[in-house]
Amino acid sequence: MFSLEQYRAVRDGSGVLDRSARSRLRLTGRDRREYLQGLLTNDIAALTPGSGCYAALLTAQGRMISDMYVVETGDVILMDLEPALGDKVFAHLERFIFSEDVQVSNETASRSQIGVYGPAAASVVSAVMGDGGSYAADLNAMAALDNRTLRWRDGDVVIVRRDDVGIAGFDVVIDSAQAAALVEALRGAGAIEFDNAVAEMFRVEAGVPRFGQDMDEDTIPLEAGIEDRAISMTKGCYVGQEIIVRVLHRGHGRVARRLVVLRVDGAAAGTVPQRGDRIHAADRDVGFVTSAVPSTTEGSALAMGYVHRDFVEEGTPVAIDRSGVRLPAVVTRPR
Repeated sequence: MFSLEQYRAVRDGSGVLDRSARSRLRLTGRDRREYLQGLLTNDIAALTPGSGCYAALLTAQGRMISDMYVVETGDVILMDLEPALGDKVFAHLERFIFSEDVQVSNETASRSQIGVYGPAAASVVSAVMGDGGSYAADLNAMAALDNRTLRWRDGDVVIVRRDDVGIAGFDVVIDSAQAAALVEALRGAGAIEFDNAVAEMFRVEAGVPRFGQDMDEDTIPLEAGIEDRAISMTKGCYVGQEIIVRVLHRGHGRVARRLVVLRVDGAAAGTVPQRGDRIHAADRDVGFVTSAVPSTTEGSALAMGYVHRDFVEEGTPVAIDRSGVRLPAVVTRPR
């Protein structure tokens, strides 16, 4: 159940979210960047120690297999992705290793992932890392913490800047045996624990699509509006590039449908759209809902969904069919 108290505490300060359910892969070997360069949509070869990016893995038809976050530490590449996709992507990566010096391992069970978000996240993480005596950061400089590998207590941690929850902060990747101690230390530094319902509120408010929820194996990245973050327009070839380039250059970026964020009015008495609810413009069925949350404003809700390209402009009025009741909605922004 959504907690407004948790939401406000994170929005105004900092909160801790256990993201250990996400899958984590590790790539080693001198060819790891060049190997991923030919598979992923973003410019992996350009990563330097301490840098990272958001990327996607596509089929030859330009459809998504997965999205992921990729961080180059200097010794290894760390990749994290949705919980259900770890084994699938692991097998996919291994299948295409031929003569390259690349090794892939699955660290999902041995490493945990603890998120710290909110305007005070940098101060909280810096205070906790500084307690170990090995790191002292400017408490107000988020950049000082970006993609750092640090020593904390008896092991190494990797701190990765993240915004996919919808509010800026960091993920701390740590040995699973030390995860509980880290959470306790973060709480002691002023962060509160919050749950996935609150995280979902931040995500939908920010319009951040989630694979398995707003994107799937039928999705072209351009439909979900993730091209600015996930796709390099200057790198060399990767699987699925031909389709992306064709849509961008020959089709001028026009796809049949686009993901949009909707403000839903009249969602009183707990009436919130559900995934799969149809979206209408007058008598025309123009799309469907992928995510929805109650708004912090009484009598309204927020939703994300795909609509036909003729209805993506900000301010376009539509209606969502929720169990036979038409809820008026308006497009607030395309993705």
